[in-house]
Amino acid sequence: MATSKDYIHFILDQLSGLEEITCRSMMGEYIIYYRGRIAAYVCDNRFLVKPVDAARNYIPDGILEPPYKGAKDMLLVENVDDKEYLNGLFEAIYEELPEPKKKKEKKGTRKNGI
Repeated sequence: MATSKDYIHFILDQLSGLEEITCRSMMGEYIIYYRGRIAAYVCDNRFLVKPVDAARNYIPDGILEPPYKGAKDMLLVENVDDKEYLNGLFEAIYEELPEPKKKKEKKGTRKNGI
C-alpha cells in the first residue's frame, strides 16, 4: 500500500515549523530531508526516522521496523499529531544525520569543462 497524498500532506504540515524541509517521492513513498540530510521516510502511511542515538533517546520505547522490504530498520514515530514534538525530534536528530553523499562525476566529463 502506498502512502496517501492526505497523509504526506499532513506530515509536511506538521513539520512546517522547521526551515529547509523538503520531500521527494520514491515509487509511491516519500523521503523527507531536513537541511539537505535524509531524516525520515514516509512509507505505507507510517512515519519513520533515522535511528540515530538522539532519536532513540527522544523515543525511548520506539519500535524499529523497515520502511520497505529489504531496507534497514528505522524508528517508527507514532506521535505524529503533536507538531511541537515532531519539530523537537527533527531538531534533536539533525547533528547526527549523515551528510549527503557526494555525487560521482560522470565518466568522460571533467570539472570546469576541461
